[in-house]
Amino acid sequence: QVQLTESGGGLVQTGGSLRLSCASSERRFSSAPMGWFRRAPGKEREIVAAISWSGNSAYYADSVKGRFTISKDYAKNTVSLQMNDLQPEDTAVYYCAAQGPDGDPSDATRWGSWGQGTQVTVVS
Repeated sequence: QVQLTESGGGLVQTGGSLRLSCASSERRFSSAPMGWFRRAPGKEREIVAAISWSGNSAYYADSVKGRFTISKDYAKNTVSLQMNDLQPEDTAVYYCAAQGPDGDPSDATRWGSWGQGTQVTVVS
């Protein structure tokens, strides 16, 4: 199982930005998608964004399109989530995920590895 470590969460005001990073224990990225999920209080875990193993394609939840960007850094073996124009509804624990499925990435049960999560809190 891949070990994933998130960083970069915190408290930010509405309209602000944060960048989350996820370090993978793999020496190099495996040929499977990586992604970010989040769980808000009282809600189910939901997909935020995913990126293909090649880095050439990305998936975004409708709620974050145009505001969030997922990217890979092959030299550092990290996956990042740049979050701009944050809103209070973005408040959640954000989880990095690896060993994702082919096709639709939104089913959390189809992902193989998870990080511990990092809290993002957006205040107005």
